Amino acid sequence: MEPQKRYSDMEEFELRQEIARLKEKARKAEQLGIVNEFAVLERKALMAEAYLMNPDDFTPGELYEMKGAPGAYFKIDYMNGVFAWGYRIGGDGKEEGLPISMLKL
Repeated sequence: MEPQKRYSDMEEFELRQEIARLKEKARKAEQLGIVNEFAVLERKALMAEAYLMNPDDFTPGELYEMKGAPGAYFKIDYMNGVFAWGYRIGGDGKEEGLPISMLKL
């Protein structure tokens, strides 16, 4: 079995295939009630989706609504690749890095 290619090394069509594969596996895990596997696969799909986005579309100092969490906002302090680093508004104030695919433009 050949080693998994890094998302950063994949072409757009490869990323889209990988996202579809991960979402299908996640759907099956959810149907089987395997919650942990579902969560891991969903997170991997979000990571792959981040590589289809342009980090330059996100601005440090701005607030962005978080996908799948209506009313939850994230303030970006700085960008590092496809990760936005900052903190959740109303959260515990701890800095965290999120893939940009978790933020609404």
